[in-house]
Amino acid sequence: MNKLRPIRILLLGAPGSGKGTQTSRLLKQFNQLESLSSGDILRSQIDAGSEIGKEASDYISRGELVPDSTMVSLITNHLKTSNWLRPESNWLLDGFPRTYNQALKLDEALQGNQANLNMVVELDVDQKVILQRIENRWIHPSSGRVYNLDYDPPKVPFKDDITGEPLVKRKDDTVEVFQKRLDQYNKTIEPLKEFYNQKNILYSIEGNTSDIIYPKLQQLILNKFT
Repeated sequence: MNKLRPIRILLLGAPGSGKGTQTSRLLKQFNQLESLSSGDILRSQIDAGSEIGKEASDYISRGELVPDSTMVSLITNHLKTSNWLRPESNWLLDGFPRTYNQALKLDEALQGNQANLNMVVELDVDQKVILQRIENRWIHPSSGRVYNLDYDPPKVPFKDDITGEPLVKRKDDTVEVFQKRLDQYNKTIEPLKEFYNQKNILYSIEGNTSDIIYPKLQQLILNKFT
């Protein structure tokens, strides 16, 4: 595919809406893109046992959001060290910012480096479907491979397809904890959407599966950046 104009995208969506899956598909098709997942960065810090990882783990285990100040520091530092704060950079954010205050702080950093976001896409997925999906989600911890017992099960029950190692449930992958996360998301998303709507870069794509959402997302990007 021909190289497109610089793309800097934020994917919005409730926890479990499939942002990670859409990110993976976008990276395969648009090879100029790089991605940053706040969840992956947090998990790496938790696994490393860092101070910020311990702090984040306490919040996540209770189904609460990590504080804005912690997230802003973590993400902006990663953008700087990755040399992504440039006008010609191409990247995709998954899971950050999640609040209006985070968006303000991120916008300040991006504007100062002429690396503003130029597309924000909300994945609009039925939250009842999300809860069903989470209840059946298992992962391979060392690789991050995700399985769903309903529509993407492992070849051998509860074993990773590649290594044969046991799959596990994340501590926050329970209906009770996840409902709290959804409630938190619903409280914070509207001001965030309005912030980006005022910049005329907000779009919404509705669908309950990756195969429904992705073609719409792909065409949206091609239409805007070709």
